[in-house]
Amino acid sequence: MVAFKDVQLLDVTGPLQVFATANETITRAGGTPPYAVRVVARRERSVAASAGVVLATVDLPPLDTPVDTLIVAGGPGVKVAAAEGEFVSWIRARAQTARRTASVCTGAYLLAATGMLDGRRAATHWSFCDDLARSFPAVRVESDPIFVRDGSVWTSAGVTAGIDLALALVEEDLGRNVALAVARYLVVFLKRSGGQAQFSAALSLQSGEAPFGRLHTWINANLSRDLSLPVLASQAAMSERSFSRRYLAVTGLTPARAVDRLRVEAARQFLSDTKVPIKRIARQCGFGTEETMRRSFLRLLSTSPRDYRARFSM
Repeated sequence: MVAFKDVQLLDVTGPLQVFATANETITRAGGTPPYAVRVVARRERSVAASAGVVLATVDLPPLDTPVDTLIVAGGPGVKVAAAEGEFVSWIRARAQTARRTASVCTGAYLLAATGMLDGRRAATHWSFCDDLARSFPAVRVESDPIFVRDGSVWTSAGVTAGIDLALALVEEDLGRNVALAVARYLVVFLKRSGGQAQFSAALSLQSGEAPFGRLHTWINANLSRDLSLPVLASQAAMSERSFSRRYLAVTGLTPARAVDRLRVEAARQFLSDTKVPIKRIARQCGFGTEETMRRSFLRLLSTSPRDYRARFSM
């Protein structure tokens, strides 16, 4: 695991805990721990993470030292690290001999700086996708996936997505049963439904402090009503044209897409927290029919309402 000054703490500790728990799982079954993990940094015995916690590290190992998996963390200090030519050269050289290489969150900037991501699909934190694409035009940045595998190179979305990526690596190495046991112990999902879009635009719509916060509060209280463009524009005290243009600029979504996301979010709560029939949930959340709600769930969460309830119901 490659770290640097102002690394994101969870980018490092999240994946490491997955591998540590995999070791414990195998040991309890009478086996030999499969992973030997080291946190390495350039010319430093320790690095201070952006959260203020100091991580013990070892020097970057020589290029002829065997390495199976090279994982590069991200964090606020990643662009400074990516500007250090010697550091980037070391990552490039190590990646060429590793069985697989991965990045967590904005660690994708370091991999992109090596040229490894040129022509490849890659993920990073949703708020950095546009910047990464502008900074490295040869990289095919994808904004929604939790993680992406392109050949032997893996990249993950923001922060906790490093745990998802590490679980996928464990599953590749040790099989689904071990990965599932690790996920259960850590109280996380082996494979969470949907992509990171549900945690970006969808969550921003819940903010009462956003420019359209009061409108979103009103929408959430009136999901079963007519929420067409004229109704929303009137509620926002704007013309339809001005409202559509301004709303898209602020949220990155059309009003119709935003309403759809808010309805799906409300339906998710009903499905996980209640036993209300799905048809009634569809009506209460403004979808009208169960089929309409099903299509929205498949588009936004890559799962159906029934499967969502089966998986996440309390």
